[in-house]
This record gives sequence, structure tokens and C-alpha cells, in this order.
Amino acid sequence: MMTSVNILDFFEHQPLTSSLILFAYQTGWFPMADDEDGDIYWHSPERRAIIPLEKDYLKTSLLKSFSNSGCTFTINTNFQHVIEQCSNRTTTWINADIISVYCDLHQRGYAHSVEVWKNNEIVGGLYGVSIGSAFFGESMFSHISNASKHAFVFLYEQLLTKNFSLLDSQYINDHTQSLGAITVSRKEYLEMLTKAVHRSDIHFI
Repeated sequence: MMTSVNILDFFEHQPLTSSLILFAYQTGWFPMADDEDGDIYWHSPERRAIIPLEKDYLKTSLLKSFSNSGCTFTINTNFQHVIEQCSNRTTTWINADIISVYCDLHQRGYAHSVEVWKNNEIVGGLYGVSIGSAFFGESMFSHISNASKHAFVFLYEQLLTKNFSLLDSQYINDHTQSLGAITVSRKEYLEMLTKAVHRSDIHFI
């Protein structure tokens, strides 16, 4: 059985491919590029951020804002645009290699985007990867106030409808915490992950 040290060594000596990323997700790891040197680093936090998938879990204020947004929402209409917009910030872990391999994951049916539209323009969105009943949230962006939060609510409702059991948020931060993110131990996360990724009857779309 591979230890966390052995598996990290394995990842670090492999070229970045969509198949490697799928294996990583299923073992509790995910890649991020260094903003300065572009090198890929692999992460498996001791405390993993997740957002519980439960009916009536989201804040009423968030749902009200979503209902009054005046936006429309689509899935997988322009994945490449969404991931490129997510990378378009002062400091980013999404480099050209990450964009390329996640676009490949999208072509293979694993990576998905949510687009937020207003006045016939994409004003926000998010992307992530689905395996079984697990959805691994990667990044989001907004060009207008709260667009990323509204993309999240749309995603959340989609996951509830499809009976997903795990919504992974990787590291907790102020933004994801405002959406309802909590942390669990790596052991707890891996137990949830193992059950989720082996659900062959669940599909995002």
C-alpha cells in the first residue's frame, strides 16, 4: 500500500496528464501551479474543506440573492473561457499547463463549467471535476457583484438534484466559508471520497 510520501513522490515524477489528475482526485490529491516558477505541486491538506450537500443547508440570504440576480445559467457552454477567466488574476495557480489538461478533462466528460450570463455576456462562473458522486470545485470568477456566488448556488442545486454526496472545496478561505464550507480531517475526507468516487450510477450531466 502506497503511503502519502510514496504517492507524492509518484506524482512529482509523472508528466501532468488528465489521467494522472483523475487518479490524484480519487486518492485525495490535487495539483496547483506555483505562480512564480510555474512548477506543479500536489496537495492533500490535513484539514480538507468540503461543503455539505444537504437540503436547506445554504443561507437564506444567499438563496434570495441568487433568485433576484436577474442572471441566467448554463453548464459547459464555454469551459475554456471559464477556466481562462478563473486564471486571470494577479496571483494564480492556474497556468497554461493546468488549463490545457483541464480542457482535456472537459473533452473526456469529467471537467465541467457553470456560466453566469447577463445581457448576453458571461459575467461569472466556476469549474470543477466530477467523479462518481463527488464534485471537486476548482475555481470561480466574477465580473459583477456576487456572480461567482450565484454560480455556486446553481451548481449546488444541480448536485442535490443529481444525488451527489461530496462537494470538495480543497482549502477553506473566507469566500468558501461564506458559502458554507467546513473542514474535516484527511481521514474523514478519504472515507467520504472512497464511497463517492465508486458510485457509477451518478452523473453530473
